[in-house]
Parts: sequence; C-alpha cells; structure tokens
Amino acid sequence: MNLQFDIIEILKVTMVLFAVIDVIGSIPIIISLKQKTGGINASKASVVSFGIMIVFLFVGQTILDIIGISIGDFAIAGSILLFIVAFEMILGVQIAKDAMPATASIIPLAFPLIAGTGTLTTLLSIRAEYNIISIITAIFFNVIIVYVVLRNLDRIEKILGAGGIAIIKKVFGIILLALAIKLFRKYTGL
Repeated sequence: MNLQFDIIEILKVTMVLFAVIDVIGSIPIIISLKQKTGGINASKASVVSFGIMIVFLFVGQTILDIIGISIGDFAIAGSILLFIVAFEMILGVQIAKDAMPATASIIPLAFPLIAGTGTLTTLLSIRAEYNIISIITAIFFNVIIVYVVLRNLDRIEKILGAGGIAIIKKVFGIILLALAIKLFRKYTGL
C-alpha cells in the first residue's frame, strides 16, 4: 500500500471526485429537496457521505470479490454509469427518478446524491491508480466542500443565479464524460 503524500496527486483526485460528486451542479436538486422536506442537515449529510465513501474505499473490493466481479468489470459498468450521469448533466435530462423520503439529509442527499454509485465506482477505479492517502485526503476535501455548499445554499444560489448554475453543471458534465471515456478505454483496451 502506497502511503505517500503527493500534493499534485491529491489535487487530481480531488478534482475527479469534485466532478463526480458535482455538488455545485446538484444545487438545484438540493434546493428542491430542501423545499420538499423543510430542511437539510449539512453536518449529518456530510458525515454520512464521508463514512459511505471511506467504507466503500476499503471494503468495496472485498464485496466485489465475494460476488465475483473484477475491478475492471466494475470500472466498465461505472464508466457507463458516469457516461449516463454526464449525459444527464450536459443535456439537462433526468433518466433516474427516485421516490422522496420524509427527510432528505441521509437519503437521497448523502446517498445516492453525494456518495452515489458514480462516486463509489470512481473510488474503486482510482484506487488502482492513486495512493490511498491521496484518495482519503481528496474525499475529506470534497466533503468539506459539500458541507460548505450545504450550509450556504441560499447564498450560493443568489451569487450564481440560474444561468451560472447551468453553466457549471454543463462544464462538470463534460469533465465527467471525459472521465467515463478514460475509464472505459483503460479497462477495455480500446
């Protein structure tokens, strides 16, 4: 296990996770959740999503081994999922629709919005490429960003406006699409 502290690597992983988590692009969804449920607990959502990501980072591979799926298979499936998420972000369509629970801080905010299947797939995929310290640090930085966004949701909405949020969502959609293609090419040999 490589335990080096590499600033450039941490920045790379942080940006990849930031694009996959897409908390800025999710602001419209989070605002809708807040209106429907009456409030969002930023601390609870952040801690739970951090826990989910860390646990999956360490035991996700074991779970895959138990059910007989290789990291390559999971990465290819994840790249297709990331492609779909990017497609949703870029074109503004919604493919997946989930029912709304009474509280939004854990479900659907922490999981699957923040620590969703795209994030978990990405964690397993980048684990083969980057050292564990960089990944944990990147997860931590992203959870801090998520917390700050959730705590300042109203302010951010006013600053960015509808147009700004739409532009950011499209930009991160393109980044996510490129990541999906990179993962797919890496594990299929294309």
